[in-house]
Amino acid sequence: MNVHAVKAIYTFELARTARTLMQSILSPVLSTSLYFIVFGAAIGSRISEIDGIAYGAFIVPGLVMLLLLTESISNASFGIYLPRFTGTIYELLSAPVSAFEAVLGYVGAAATKSVILGVIVLLTAKLFVAYEVDHPIWMVAFLVLTSVTFSLFGFIIGIWADGFEKLQVVPLLVITPLTFLGGTFYSVEMLPPFWQTVSMLNPVLYLVSAFRWSFHGTADVDIVWSVTLILAFLLSCLAAVWWIFRSGYRLKA
Repeated sequence: MNVHAVKAIYTFELARTARTLMQSILSPVLSTSLYFIVFGAAIGSRISEIDGIAYGAFIVPGLVMLLLLTESISNASFGIYLPRFTGTIYELLSAPVSAFEAVLGYVGAAATKSVILGVIVLLTAKLFVAYEVDHPIWMVAFLVLTSVTFSLFGFIIGIWADGFEKLQVVPLLVITPLTFLGGTFYSVEMLPPFWQTVSMLNPVLYLVSAFRWSFHGTADVDIVWSVTLILAFLLSCLAAVWWIFRSGYRLKA
């Protein structure tokens, strides 16, 4: 494996984050902090507990997951779209760099940014609410696995998009609504039976539920189903990326 190529791509992407700290780090952290203030204070004063968990602590996993999904997709999609837009993608394709190495560099950098953001938000949440992590190893595993999986998904979107506006279509119009409707601020058991059934069709529910289980030991969905879904989506993204490089879809046009 060309370690120098992977390191060059990885370092360049992280350096871009360092040059845009306001947009890359500060902005998402402040936005998530506002959720804690508004929902934790306003709604938390009316809902004391859910499943025996203080409401402020209950929403922590969901808000972190919201951040991970949107930031992983945005970082990875922009990272690969920019060289396509500027034309420098041809230098990458003609260099002695394999598809695996290129994906490892771009996706690795995007996932690293998301994990860093997730850790910062978890530390920031301590300023607003008191919470404990029942299964810290599983929490880290879900944090990393979700970041890698949705960074791969973002990489695919970056290849598919033919304009900057399309980079935000999926995060804003698909992922964010699904996350809000996926048990971020409530337990699915609080819904009427019909809407509980509908909620089970929301894939983000399984992600939020698994992450919340690692914090509080309680979940809306069996943890086995959640892990299975995450791994299945990861494999689907890997298959899609393999096909993109094999066919040259929107890379060589």
